[in-house]
Amino acid sequence: MVWPKGTPHMGNGPSGICLSYLLSGYTPYVKPDIAHPHPLLQRKLTEAPGVSVLDQDLDYLSEGLEGRCQSPVALLFDALLRPDTDFGGNMESVLTWKHQKERAIPHMVLGRNLPGGAWHSIEGSMVTLSQGQWMGLPDLQVKEWMCRRRRGLRNSRATAGDIAHYYRDYVTKKGLGHNFVSGAVVTAVEWGMPESSGSGVRHPGPLFQVSGFLTTEDQSRPPFSLCARNVVLATGTSDSPARLGIPGEALPFVHYKLSALEAATRAGTVSPASDPVLIVGAGLSAADAVLYARHYSIPVIHAFRRPVHDPGLVFNQLPKMLYPEYHKVHQMMREQSILSPSPYEGYRSLPEHQLLLLKEDRQAVFQDPKGLQKVFGVALVLVLIGSHPDLSFLPGAGANLAMDPDQPLSAKRNPIDVDPFTYQSTHQEGLYAVGPLVGDNFVRFVQGGALAVASSLLRKEARQPP
Repeated sequence: MVWPKGTPHMGNGPSGICLSYLLSGYTPYVKPDIAHPHPLLQRKLTEAPGVSVLDQDLDYLSEGLEGRCQSPVALLFDALLRPDTDFGGNMESVLTWKHQKERAIPHMVLGRNLPGGAWHSIEGSMVTLSQGQWMGLPDLQVKEWMCRRRRGLRNSRATAGDIAHYYRDYVTKKGLGHNFVSGAVVTAVEWGMPESSGSGVRHPGPLFQVSGFLTTEDQSRPPFSLCARNVVLATGTSDSPARLGIPGEALPFVHYKLSALEAATRAGTVSPASDPVLIVGAGLSAADAVLYARHYSIPVIHAFRRPVHDPGLVFNQLPKMLYPEYHKVHQMMREQSILSPSPYEGYRSLPEHQLLLLKEDRQAVFQDPKGLQKVFGVALVLVLIGSHPDLSFLPGAGANLAMDPDQPLSAKRNPIDVDPFTYQSTHQEGLYAVGPLVGDNFVRFVQGGALAVASSLLRKEARQPP
């Protein structure tokens, strides 16, 4: 199957959806009758009345903005969509959207799942970390969408199931569906020299070839191939779970997703009467697993390598009022260690413990902070210590695209190196990356990357000969 040329996006989560919206001719303009509460930004916005934000200088507009993100364009787009949200306000967006079909750029959004990406693989009843209103995409507020579905926000937050449904619905309501190919697995992205036309004139920029296969209900895997001048990586980082690298990790009772605990609970493999479930990790995924196990009265051993008061622990960075359930887990981690009488029946905390070995008879061997070894019998092991992006479809698995090419690619420590105002790779012309791959980890801020890419592609399009 050979598809026509366009700009393919690998990944159909919030980044890919937002970029598709912007490339489909939906164009943001500043409302003429509204004032932004940030005085410097307001002055700049009045300098180009009637000019789309996509056509303005994003570097100039974003200068001087501060917030909870390192990306200047992410801060800019967020400030335009949610002007005073960090100060507890709910001022409406200063943007108005016009559908200008003549500005649309042909593109395809390739994703393994339905539109929404990894949100469809999260247990549906889990509550989002961010406030529900921050999960929204341009020109369709989550709160408004949920009201129409007679759903409500819980403590200002939504469930993962609601958000996954919202993203699918967004693609439908905005008429983007024809750009999305679900069940598409990309196996290779290769780039070569620019093409020459019959007259010998070389087209500017490289030419990419994107290859892969489609997953179908009849289990056939028809291949596809397409050529493009530009490619956008929006795959997120949840593809490949991080591993401990210890003996016994490949045993069948070791898992890396909360869904394995859910399945074991349904099957009765773990129960209030079974050996404990060992949960390894001190992030929010591990906390979700602890909360799930506690809900079903399943005994838990919770092991993690950091001290409970480490400022790097995510629990020490979350406001207690907004996240009471996560602070409850942190309280349990602090107050309950194996050496003290348990105020929480069925829960044991092992701070600063390193898992050394897992045995076939389901014995877990630990080393404590003093270097002593401890052994526990477990029913199931959940290793929840983060994940890595799977860029195996790129030459060298994308390692040469990172900020430090000599170190492994990591969303937190060594993201893909991009120009901050176009999100184009600094190492490969025509290759763009957005979202967690470049360090933008929250839905609220991934949309700025989409704005930067769309602005850059529109400028390239304008330079193309007729």
